[in-house]
Amino acid sequence: MTKTKTKSVVPARERILEAAKRLFYRNGIRATGIDTIIAEAGVAKMSFYNNFPSKDDLVRAFLTARHEAWMVMFSGRVEGHLGERGLAALAFALDEWFAEPDFRGCAFINTVAEFGQEFEGAMRHKLELEAYVQDIAARLGFSAPGRVAGEAMIVIEGAIVRAQMGFRDGLRDQAVSLLQSIERGATG
Repeated sequence: MTKTKTKSVVPARERILEAAKRLFYRNGIRATGIDTIIAEAGVAKMSFYNNFPSKDDLVRAFLTARHEAWMVMFSGRVEGHLGERGLAALAFALDEWFAEPDFRGCAFINTVAEFGQEFEGAMRHKLELEAYVQDIAARLGFSAPGRVAGEAMIVIEGAIVRAQMGFRDGLRDQAVSLLQSIERGATG
């Protein structure tokens, strides 16, 4: 017989972080109080503070966990489209993410909008995403993968913000067109 994880067997730290991930992404960091997270996680206040001495510590853990999970999701989707679509694979992967029922934009853009550059995890995410896109550009054989990545990041960030604002009709095709234009400029 296999045990399923319940609140009593899942460590408090993990429950707190899972609650924070859901609530911070859905409602925003400033709008989500510690008491709400404690109630959602089903832990005592002391247990919260034993695991996260401050809300800032929890925000940093949230950003790290979100980065790791998002990069796995996004890169898996990109790699699934890369062979047949080239750089446009980025737009197809984004479009799949935008279609998720809980899509609320980019947690890292949202964090910078709330706090500026106070949390380096938000900025680090964008740098690592750009490095991943640069690696794709290098694998696709572009002579200036850094330039291609920088231009592609403008398309990625713009598409994310437009999707969050509700401008999704035709967005994937627009992003594909821009990415294909970047590709043409990188090969010709």
